[in-house]
Amino acid sequence: MTDDLQPGFTRLAPQTGTCVRLGPGDVLTVVDPTGVQVSDLYCVAADDVRETLSSGRSIDFENTIRFGTGSRLWSNRSRPMLTVVEDTCGTHDFLLTPCSQQTFDILYPEFEGAEHPSCFANLVGALSPHGVQPDQIGTTLNIFMNVWADAEGELHIDPPPSRAGDRFSVRAELDLLVGITACSAEKSNGGVCKPIDWAVTRSGDGDR
Repeated sequence: MTDDLQPGFTRLAPQTGTCVRLGPGDVLTVVDPTGVQVSDLYCVAADDVRETLSSGRSIDFENTIRFGTGSRLWSNRSRPMLTVVEDTCGTHDFLLTPCSQQTFDILYPEFEGAEHPSCFANLVGALSPHGVQPDQIGTTLNIFMNVWADAEGELHIDPPPSRAGDRFSVRAELDLLVGITACSAEKSNGGVCKPIDWAVTRSGDGDR
């Protein structure tokens, strides 16, 4: 485990989120600084927020549920939004929706309905100032999340295999508003929610 923040990176505290604006060619890098922590990613087109990230179209057009270097993430209007350009972990999920208060009410009975931070609420908070309505936020790309299906098709969530310093980078293909989180669901993060670091390399910086 390390608490060192790399130069140029910003740290998301556990169970929080933010919005990042990207132009075409900009690269967003998400780092797990301590290991075993998920980050949810969702995006919309900056010029028309009704164009949103689509798990279904991405799975359809890429013909896979395993997204890594070279994979493209598509919009509900069948346009590439992001291309994965670096992935040191190799395990991510594009099937499950972001955790919400209802997630904890239904799947975490031990919380007895208590209010709980959630990725959905954090994405709403990050994107709503830009005109994104809660109902527009669908399935997220869950970076470093370890979801797998057994022979009967039942889904299982194991702790993320990400180690301290693992990186996941995506290049914007459109002008985008991107919401990212340090996931709030304890069971998705090995029992403890931890921070996430992020940085943007602008297309004009000349080092990519």
